[in-house]
Amino acid sequence: MATNYLERGAIAGVAGGLVYGLFVATVGNAFTAGLETFEHGHSHGGGPAVSELTTTVASIGGGVLWGLLFGVAAFGMAYFFFEPAIPGSGATKRLVLAGAGFLTVSGAPWLVLPPQPPGVEQALGTETRLAWYAGLMALGALVAVLAGLAYQRTEHRHTAVRLGATALPLALLAAPVVLAPANPVHGDVPAALVAAYRWTVVFGQLVLWATIAGVHAWLGDRETPATDSLDYPATAD
Repeated sequence: MATNYLERGAIAGVAGGLVYGLFVATVGNAFTAGLETFEHGHSHGGGPAVSELTTTVASIGGGVLWGLLFGVAAFGMAYFFFEPAIPGSGATKRLVLAGAGFLTVSGAPWLVLPPQPPGVEQALGTETRLAWYAGLMALGALVAVLAGLAYQRTEHRHTAVRLGATALPLALLAAPVVLAPANPVHGDVPAALVAAYRWTVVFGQLVLWATIAGVHAWLGDRETPATDSLDYPATAD
């Protein structure tokens, strides 16, 4: 049974990663190239270091690998162990899991360390940012689990009470926003383009998780082949 879960998670992950990789190759890379051109216009930089074809292949391949990782980890392993505890049913259950995955991997960390476009330098060092990012991922996972538990424990309460209890753990995400060290940035990219870049990255991640959830829901509706239909060699009496 665990193998079936991992296979469905992997297939959904590859599909989601392929869509995400195509989005990055077409929209994300064009946006990044525009920002790099803008940056070069304010510095002494040269042209692109790699060809457009190489960048496209790397984007699609990288997207598939990220999708495979998320698909196996979230929709394979996590779904196998925690499926009964995930609120909802069918596609709703998958979307809830996708939301928890997005919150853990991207949403919570980006509250303190939002995506930065090329040409923007950050004051915090790489090691410090990685440590904070890992801690924020753990906090995001904890918040997702607590929200799920609150939803389960308030099953017989009024809908408003249930929704309020489910959303209450999100308040924990305010703590790192207040306690995190300042990370001022500087660069030649205008603030409006930085904001547009961040929303593009957020949209790409949402597309990735939503596609994985959708494909996984479609796979979950299919019948699992019965094991008793397999042919076994006849035994001599």
